[in-house]
Amino acid sequence: MDFHLPKTEGYGVCGTLLIGLSHLLFVFTLPFSLFFCLKIIQEYERAVILRLGRIAPDSAKGPGLVFTLPCIDAMIKCDLRTVSFDVPSQEILTKDSVTITVDAVCYYQTKDPITAVINVENAQYSTQLLAATCLRNILGTKTLQEILQDRESVDIQMQILLDEATKDWGIIVERIEIKDVSLPEQMQRAMAAEAEASREAMAKVITAEGEQKASSALKLAADIIDENPIALQLRYLQTLTNIAAERNSTIIFPIPIDFLNTFTKKK
Repeated sequence: MDFHLPKTEGYGVCGTLLIGLSHLLFVFTLPFSLFFCLKIIQEYERAVILRLGRIAPDSAKGPGLVFTLPCIDAMIKCDLRTVSFDVPSQEILTKDSVTITVDAVCYYQTKDPITAVINVENAQYSTQLLAATCLRNILGTKTLQEILQDRESVDIQMQILLDEATKDWGIIVERIEIKDVSLPEQMQRAMAAEAEASREAMAKVITAEGEQKASSALKLAADIIDENPIALQLRYLQTLTNIAAERNSTIIFPIPIDFLNTFTKKK
């Protein structure tokens, strides 16, 4: 429990008089005044006390029981836990003139309760607006391909920029991440058509390369067969063996090419 006699330096004569009257009021109204002057502060909270509109000495207080003077003290609680919020969807024009819709999530924590109370009116709302602005400013300098393929780098840049701006508010931005990037329907169809055309082109290239290798192998086989004519007859016999193994009723008689050349010469 934080309970001690408050310091009165810097409040002036009127302020010191009011603080004394507040003490008398607390003493004369005991024990009922305890219900109004003692506040419970949770482990994850800190209490910033404003006395006569000024930050009281030894702030911020807590956790535990905190004593406040009646009528002249105002207490503001600050949550020290990590707070998360969704950055509203932002419609952004990228560097390569593509309109996208981006959703993000931000995590921040209050490190200095006194600074957070004095320097900013609403820490969460201000951080939310700043996160949306940083999201638009950074993604506006990136191309669509950079946003889709290098999200981690974009997240780090946004975190550094946000943390630099919120440190004067007593707030530390722990991380900010892009959740989803939505493309226009026409852009999705165009990208799908481009990917399909790229796959078809790659398939044609692979087929052409296969035909080139097959033709080279056939040429090599033809050269080997040309060196020994009996190899062609053996190839015929092997082909007949393969046909017979399939239980085919068709009978094929191989005719030597030399035999056909005899009739051609006579003509």
